Amino acid sequence: MGNVARLSIDRGIPSDLNAVPARAREIEQQGYDGCWTGEINHDPFLPLLLAAEHTSRLQLGTSIAVAFARNPMLVAQLGWDLNSYAQGRFILGLGTQVQAHIEKRFSMPWSHPDRRMREFVAAVHAIWDTWCNGERLSFEGEFYRHQLMTPMFTPEPQPHGVPKVFVSAVGDLMTRVAGEVGDGLIAHAFTTRRYLDEVTAPALQAGLDAAGRSRADVELSCPVFVVTGETEEQFAASAAAHRKQLAFYGSTPAYRKVLDLHGWGGLHEELHRLSRLGEWDTMATLLDDEVLETFAVVAELPDVAEALVRRCVGAIDRVLPGFPAGMSEAAIAAVLDEVRSRRATVNANADG
Repeated sequence: MGNVARLSIDRGIPSDLNAVPARAREIEQQGYDGCWTGEINHDPFLPLLLAAEHTSRLQLGTSIAVAFARNPMLVAQLGWDLNSYAQGRFILGLGTQVQAHIEKRFSMPWSHPDRRMREFVAAVHAIWDTWCNGERLSFEGEFYRHQLMTPMFTPEPQPHGVPKVFVSAVGDLMTRVAGEVGDGLIAHAFTTRRYLDEVTAPALQAGLDAAGRSRADVELSCPVFVVTGETEEQFAASAAAHRKQLAFYGSTPAYRKVLDLHGWGGLHEELHRLSRLGEWDTMATLLDDEVLETFAVVAELPDVAEALVRRCVGAIDRVLPGFPAGMSEAAIAAVLDEVRSRRATVNANADG
């Protein structure tokens, strides 16, 4: 799996378009390798256009854009234009969302998500191949059919190639799809190191083997919760906030398999029951220190960098550390500088 030598450190970027230019410049100046947007209550693509305009080095990705709320042609066009404008720095991160949102919020069809995602990515690549090579568009699959592309609707050639495509996955079937057709896998924040090692890694490798690819062909991107603080009060507040967030994720049936792996299926059932009653504060009290430390890096500030590297090495290639709210940029910078120092040392030793 991944190694510290190629560990990229990423950060989220705000959805408020007015805040994007200054924040993107700041993230690049702070030495981050990439920034990501999510599709929650705003469009995930628009902020990246502004981020591309106001940066020159930072990689820019969607984590995630909801694939099934769109069709491959629309996504291919968005990806082509953003990658062209960003001069090759755009990463198209795609995810499925869950059935209720696809059908009831987006009014789009839902079926066989793993097969549909595999075909969605293949269709996007087929469209890009037509634009790159001038070959006739002829894609016909189980869910998508693209067979018309005239010169008027073909974008101008551009020298930056096509975006990398990352696929978001939790379960083994979608993880295998990422290994088959993706340039990367986006793991969910509600993931433990054991789950990465025992479930994600084998499923990803199975997909890579099926496609005749190697682990070096993909990047595994994963957010990591960080419980720490510059003061005892901040540490305690960080732990409380993360317990509450983890309790929310743990109440969701889609993520039960992570708890099941650790023998905590009963915890999911109780969290789910309480969530239906709206007992959000009570839910957080059910997560003891063992659960918190399994899902998050929990460390005093001087030890965070070492703990973060230990969580990532051998599993994660791109990490998005979730530092506590209110933690100073100076403290964050010190942690990340130490992580980068460890990465540089490994690379120097390899070169030597």
